Amino acid sequence: MKWFARKQPADIRDEAIEWPLGDIEAADRIRAICEAAAASAAGSGRNNKRESERYERAARSAMEIAMKISDDLMRDDAVRRIVDLCMKANDIKTAQILFRAIHASWIRETVQRDHPALSQ
Repeated sequence: MKWFARKQPADIRDEAIEWPLGDIEAADRIRAICEAAAASAAGSGRNNKRESERYERAARSAMEIAMKISDDLMRDDAVRRIVDLCMKANDIKTAQILFRAIHASWIRETVQRDHPALSQ
């Protein structure tokens, strides 16, 4: 009965990255990680240890990829996506730290509008 022993599909954040990864591919990967981890981020606020660990792994993976993006605007947009993920998980401390790393003024204004708690 092998069909009971099926493996769970791997999360995108756990896939191996073949470097060098271009800026566009890195930004796309961060987008996919943040979208896949959105449900885990929402569930992490309810003292669900498994969902909290999945969110933390996703955020850490996305941050590692974002650090290697050389284009400033693409990096700022990727960091904005990670900030959105942190806010879904109610991880305001990490979101504030990442928010300070955004240099593009129009992206900062968009994040402040979407998450007024960060401007404190």
